[in-house]
Amino acid sequence: MNFGKSLPITKQMVWSAYKLVRTKGKAAGVDGQSLDGFADDLENNLYRLWNRMASGSYFPPPVRRVEIPKVNGGFRPLGIPTVADRIAQMVVKEYLEPDLDAVFDPDSFGYRPRSRLIRL
Repeated sequence: MNFGKSLPITKQMVWSAYKLVRTKGKAAGVDGQSLDGFADDLENNLYRLWNRMASGSYFPPPVRRVEIPKVNGGFRPLGIPTVADRIAQMVVKEYLEPDLDAVFDPDSFGYRPRSRLIRL
């Protein structure tokens, strides 16, 4: 009988996702923790995130809403997830994307990374 973690998420996947996330925006989420603050206790924060994701007990926290002004007036809502949630989202993205890209319809007009524009 296997008593390991229930989901195929490795510590390496979480570490790789952290490295990708740290190159992007540094805004704090609803918890107020910045990327630098997360890095202050990096080992424990990444372990806690991995443990929750791999066991299936991870639930994303609320997202901080920020109003971004539009060029022609008005505002657009922008959701800013916590640093841990951005890492969790990156783990899932990196895990699913290769398999999904293989079956993504080439006639779809949705954005896909590394997609080629076809000129008619």
